[in-house]
Amino acid sequence: MSQEASDGRGLDQAVQQAAGELHLPTVPAGHRPPPAQAGAAEGPGGCPGAPARAEPMVQKHLESLQSSCGNGLETGALQRLTNLLLVEGLTDLQQKEHDILQVETTKGLPSTSKSIPLEKLFLPLSKVSIPPRISVTVGVAGIGKSTLVKLFVCSWAKGEISRDILLVLPLTFKELNTHEKLSAECLLCLACPHTTAPGSVPAGAARTLLILDGLDEFKTPLDFSNAVVCTDPKKEIQVDNLITNIIRGNLLQEASVWVTSRPAAAGQIPSGLVDRMTEIRGLGAAEMKDFLEQMFLDNRDLSSQVLQHIRANRSLQVLCTIPGFCKISASSIAYFLKHSNDQSQEATVVPRTLSEIYSYYFKMALSGDWLEKPREALKIEQAVNTSKKLVGSLGRLAFYGLLRRKHVFYEQDMKAYGIDLSLLHSCLSTRLLLKEDMPASTAYYFSHLTIQEFLAALYYYTAAKRAIFDLFVESGVSWPKLGFLSHFRSAVQRALQAEDGQLDIFMRFLSGLLSPPVNRLLSGWLLLKDEHGGWHSQAVDALQGCLQAEHAVSWRAVNAMRCLHELQHTDTAQAVEEAMRSGTLAGMLTPTNCSALAYLLQVSDVCLEETNLSNCLTYNVCKRLLSQLLFCHSLRLDNNQFKDDVMELLGSVLSGKDCQIQRLSLAENQISNKGAKALARSLLVNRSLMVLDLRSNSIGPSGAKALADALKKNQILLSLNLQHNSIKEDGAAFLAEALLTNQRLLTLHLQKNALGAQGARNVAEALKQNRSLRELILSSNSVGDNGSIALAEALRVNHSLQSLDLQSNSISSAGVTALTAALCSNKGLLSLNLRENSISREGGPAIARALCSNSTLRKLDLAANLLHDDGGQAIAWAIRENQALTSLHLQWNFIQARTATALAQALQSNSSLVSLDLQENAIGDEGMAALSAALKVNTTLADLHLQVASVGAAGAQALAEALMVNKSLQILDLRGNSLGPAGAKAVANALKVNRSLRWLNLQENSLGMDGAICIATALKGNHGLTYVNLQGNLIGHSGARMIADTIRTHAPDCVVDV
Repeated sequence: MSQEASDGRGLDQAVQQAAGELHLPTVPAGHRPPPAQAGAAEGPGGCPGAPARAEPMVQKHLESLQSSCGNGLETGALQRLTNLLLVEGLTDLQQKEHDILQVETTKGLPSTSKSIPLEKLFLPLSKVSIPPRISVTVGVAGIGKSTLVKLFVCSWAKGEISRDILLVLPLTFKELNTHEKLSAECLLCLACPHTTAPGSVPAGAARTLLILDGLDEFKTPLDFSNAVVCTDPKKEIQVDNLITNIIRGNLLQEASVWVTSRPAAAGQIPSGLVDRMTEIRGLGAAEMKDFLEQMFLDNRDLSSQVLQHIRANRSLQVLCTIPGFCKISASSIAYFLKHSNDQSQEATVVPRTLSEIYSYYFKMALSGDWLEKPREALKIEQAVNTSKKLVGSLGRLAFYGLLRRKHVFYEQDMKAYGIDLSLLHSCLSTRLLLKEDMPASTAYYFSHLTIQEFLAALYYYTAAKRAIFDLFVESGVSWPKLGFLSHFRSAVQRALQAEDGQLDIFMRFLSGLLSPPVNRLLSGWLLLKDEHGGWHSQAVDALQGCLQAEHAVSWRAVNAMRCLHELQHTDTAQAVEEAMRSGTLAGMLTPTNCSALAYLLQVSDVCLEETNLSNCLTYNVCKRLLSQLLFCHSLRLDNNQFKDDVMELLGSVLSGKDCQIQRLSLAENQISNKGAKALARSLLVNRSLMVLDLRSNSIGPSGAKALADALKKNQILLSLNLQHNSIKEDGAAFLAEALLTNQRLLTLHLQKNALGAQGARNVAEALKQNRSLRELILSSNSVGDNGSIALAEALRVNHSLQSLDLQSNSISSAGVTALTAALCSNKGLLSLNLRENSISREGGPAIARALCSNSTLRKLDLAANLLHDDGGQAIAWAIRENQALTSLHLQWNFIQARTATALAQALQSNSSLVSLDLQENAIGDEGMAALSAALKVNTTLADLHLQVASVGAAGAQALAEALMVNKSLQILDLRGNSLGPAGAKAVANALKVNRSLRWLNLQENSLGMDGAICIATALKGNHGLTYVNLQGNLIGHSGARMIADTIRTHAPDCVVDV
C-alpha cells in the first residue's frame, strides 16, 4: 500500500481560480477549522448539524444529496454497513473467482480483519498518519455497495459524519459510461450539477471527497500501464484515462477519492496506489433474522418459516449472507410456502438448489403474483404471455452481456436486442431489470448478477434446441453444432476454459434446468414438459468428464460437482460423504472422488466444525486437494504417515494470502526437523493459524529451533503442541528464548520430550518475563526436584500462568515444598497437576500450608503420590479453611477411613469444592459412612468418584440415606465396589426420591439380577437420571435385555449400559 496521502496544500491552480468564480470563501490551508468543529453549526435551510455554508450552490447540492440519497434507505437494514472490514488487499480468490464462489468457499464468514467505523473511513488511523487519498471498498454483488455510498452521502449531508470533508461529489460509473471524453473540471460538474460553469467546484479550497461508485460496471477496463499522462484539468480525454490519472494523482491530486467495486474489478487498480482498502461484510445470523422480518413485516410467522428453511440448508444459508441473494431466496421460499397446498405431492419439497430457488422466483413473477393492479385490466394469461416474450429477449441480452462482462445496458442496447421498452413497466421486468434515469440517458441493469445469469441460462437452454451454430459466437459464423447436447457440451467446455469462473453460475443454472423438479416447475411456463428426460444422463456424463483431471482439483471441477448437484445427481458426493462419516476414505480418493471431497469441504455438515482427513491422505492426494484445503477453518490431518515433502506443500498453503486455516493438527505423522522448518517459514507470513498440533512426530531440537525463531515474529499463533517430539534440553532452550519476546502464545505443550531439569530451568527463566502464556504442560520430562525448584521461583513473580502440568516428573517432597511455597504468594495459577510423582506423606503438610493461604487455585491433582493417611489428613484439614479449590484428585494414594473422615468433616463447612476423586483408595464402609453424613449437609459437591473404594452394602445404605436429602450431587461413580443386592436395593429406594443425580455408575458391584431389577424399576419415579451403567453385575444376556427394556419403558431419556 502507498502512504496515506493529502497534505492539504491546494488543488490544481486552474481549479482554485475557477472556485473563485462563485465567490466561495477559500480557507487557507493553515486556517482550516478542526474536523470536530467543521460544519458543527446548523446549516442554512435548517439542516441540523449540516456544514455551515451559505453559498446557494453548496446549499442546493446538500439538499439534492439528501433528497436523492435518502430515498429507499431502510434504517433497520443499515447497521451492518456502519462498520467495514479493514483489509490489506485483495486475495487471489477475490481477484480470480466468481462472487458466489467466493462466498461459498469462505462459507460466508467475515475475515478476521479489524473493523473501521463508517464515520472514520477517511480519517487517519493514528496520530502520526494522514488521511487516505485513494480509498477502495469492495464487496460481492448484492452486498450493498451502492447502499453504503447512499448512507454515507446522506449522513454527511445531514452533518452527522466526516465533518472535516467540506464537499462530497458522488458519481456512478453507470453515468460515466455515457461519456466518451471528459475533463477533470467537467467531471466535477457532473458530480455537482448545480454549478453555473465548468471549474466552479472548489475541490482545492478545502477537503473534497470524490466518490466513484461501481467500478465493475464501467464499460472500459482501466489500464494503468498504458494510460496517457494528463495534468491539465481543462483537457478532455478518454474517460478511462481520466480515471487512471485521477487515481495516480496527476489530476485532482488534493481531492480524496473513494472507489467502490466488486472484488475482481477492483484488482484493476494497482495495490501501490490504494491507501486504504475496506470490505463490506455479509449478514450475520441476527442480521439475517432482522432482514427477513423487515421483508415480511405483516407476517412474522412466514418470516420464521423462511428463516427455518434457510438455516436447514447450509449452502443456502451461506449464500443468504448476501442481502441481494437473501431477498431472492426468501421471496421464492415464501412463495412456495404460500402455494404448497396447491401443488402436487411430488412438488411439495422446499426449494433447495439454486435452480429451484430461481425457478420459483420466475414463476412467481410470471404468474402475476406481484401484480397489485394489472395494467388496463389485462387478463393474467395475457400478462403471462407478454412476460414470456420479454423473458426471451431479456435472456438474449443477459447471455451476450454476460459473455462481454457487461452488466449495465442503455437504450441502444435494448433496441439492438429487440426489447420493447414499453413492456418494461410490467411487474416481471421491474423485479428483474432495474431502471435508472440519468441526465444524459437511462441505464438498465439486472436486479442481481444471478438474475442475469439465470436469464442467460434460460435463453441458452431454449436456443440450443434449435440452433445450428455455436451460440457463444453471436455472429453465428462457426462450425455447425446440432442438437441440445452438442451445445450443452460446448457450454461445459467454455466454462472450464473461463479461468475466472465467469460462467460458473450460468453453468449451474443450465444444468439445473435439466433436473426433474425444475422441469416440473417451469413446464408450460418457460420449458416443455418432460423434454429434459433424454438429455439428463448424457449431461451427467459431460459434467463427470470434468472431474477426471490427474492434477490439482480446480475450482472448475468443484463447480462441476455443484452442477451435478443442480442436476440432482449426487451419488458420488454421497458415497464420499458416507466414507468421511465412517472413517473409510483411505484408498478411495480417485481424481473424481477428490473433486467430490473438495466440494464436500464447502457444503457438508461433516466438515462444519472440523475437517477430519486423518488416516486417509497420501502425498499425491494432498497435492491434488491443496488449493481447497486453504479454506478449512479447522483441519485435522493426523496419522497420514506424512513426511517432510508434504510439509513443504502445507507450508505453501499456510503462506498463501487466501489461507483461512485457524486450527491445524498434524499429530502422529513422520515429520522431522526439515518438515518443521517448512512449517516455521510459513508461520513468518501466515495471518490465520491460531492452533498448531505437531504431537508425536520427530522434529528434534533443530525443528524446535525453527519454530521458536518463527514465534519471535509470529503474533497470531495461540497454541503450540510439541508433545513427544524429542526436542530435548536444547529445544527447550530455543523455545524459552522465543517466550521472552512472543507476547501472543497462550498454550504450550511440551510433554514427553526429555527436557530434564535444565530444560525446565530454561523455561522457568522465560516465565519470569513472559506475561502471555496461560497453559504449560511439562509432564513426563524428568524435571525432578531441581527443575521444580526453578519453576517455583518463576511462579513467585509470574502471575499470568493459569495452568501448570508436571505429571510424572519424579518430583519428591523437596520439589513440592518449593512449589507450594510459591503458591502461598502466587495469584494467577488456577490448575496444578502433580499426578504420578513421589510427593509421599512428607509432602502433605507443605501442600496443606499452601491451600490455607492460596485463594486462587481451583484444580489440584495429587493422584498416585503415596500420600497415605498422614498426608491425606493434612490436606483434608486445609480444605476446611480453603474456599477457592473446586476440584481435588486424590486417587490411588493409599488413603483409608481416617482421611475420608477428615475430608467428610471438611465438606461440612467447605462451600467451594465441586469435584472430589477418591477412587482406588480403601476407605471402606466406615469412610463411606463419614462422607455420606457430610453429603446430608454439603450443598456444593457435584461429582464424587469412589471407584474401587472397598464400599460394601453397609456403606451403600449410608450413601442411600444421604442421597434422599442431598440436592447437589450430579455424578456418582461407584464402579468396582461390593454393594451387592442389598446395597442396590438401598440405592434404588434413594433414586425414587433423589432429583439431582444425572450420572450413576454401578458397574461390577455384584448386584445380581435382583439388585439390577431394583435399580431399573426405581427409575420409574426418577426424572433426573440420564445415564446409568449396570455392566459386569452377573445378570446374563437375557437379564440385560429385560433390564434395558424396563429402563427404556420407565425412563426413555435415560441411556443405559447393561
